[in-house]
Amino acid sequence: MSDEVKRHVQEVFSKNKQAYVDSTTHKKQSDLDAIVEWLKPDDSHKALDIATGGGHVAKALSSHCGTVFATDLTKDMLQNTAYHLNSQSNIEYVVADAEQLPFLDDSFDLVTCRIAPHHFPSPNRFIEEVARVLKDNGKFLMIDNVAPEDDQLDEFYNRFEKKRDYSHVRALKISDWEKLFRNHRLNVKQYLTRKKIMPFQDWVRRTLDDETDQKAVEEFFKQAPAEAKNHFSITEENDHVKSFAIDEYMVIVEKHSS
Repeated sequence: MSDEVKRHVQEVFSKNKQAYVDSTTHKKQSDLDAIVEWLKPDDSHKALDIATGGGHVAKALSSHCGTVFATDLTKDMLQNTAYHLNSQSNIEYVVADAEQLPFLDDSFDLVTCRIAPHHFPSPNRFIEEVARVLKDNGKFLMIDNVAPEDDQLDEFYNRFEKKRDYSHVRALKISDWEKLFRNHRLNVKQYLTRKKIMPFQDWVRRTLDDETDQKAVEEFFKQAPAEAKNHFSITEENDHVKSFAIDEYMVIVEKHSS
């Protein structure tokens, strides 16, 4: 099952590699500034950016760290990102599975992963690997879309994400992430949650080419129950979905092995 999921991820991201470099959501400067502010990287640090995608986080870190390793499961995506970031000489590119990192234990001072874990078949394996490659007292910063704690809203959210992107596996609840961190001796130091406004057309076209598929997702939004329309701030204009909002979680944890 997980191999098939990972193949879907590679297909989707190979096809849309440039869209992720250009995506306004992914290259949002305030996000990148916040990552640097929270991690306080310096030139003695070796950093790892998992599922780097368009490389926005790796690029932000490279201005402060000694070395940054940017990894992605999708070689086409990584090749394209390396081409765009060719002026950054301290970024190394490695094709790697987030659930099976090709690095030794205690290798990195800092690890990041942004807007990607919802594609991973085994979040537990991912966090286990993060904890393994982090040095003691090392920091891991994650940003991802999260499902509401309410089960029905959780199901609605994950259904529409899957309809729009078959490489989507599952967005976890914050309570799920907190449990995984505790299980792997990663202590939460700071976190925030926020609503992220998504322009519907830009979002749906990033992964779906077929107009019929796009309309099916739009129809799913339009038929949403009142509580879902309210929670996800679904707005319509001229009988079309204009935008919606999802919950995003930004967290920094520190490894303490003893």
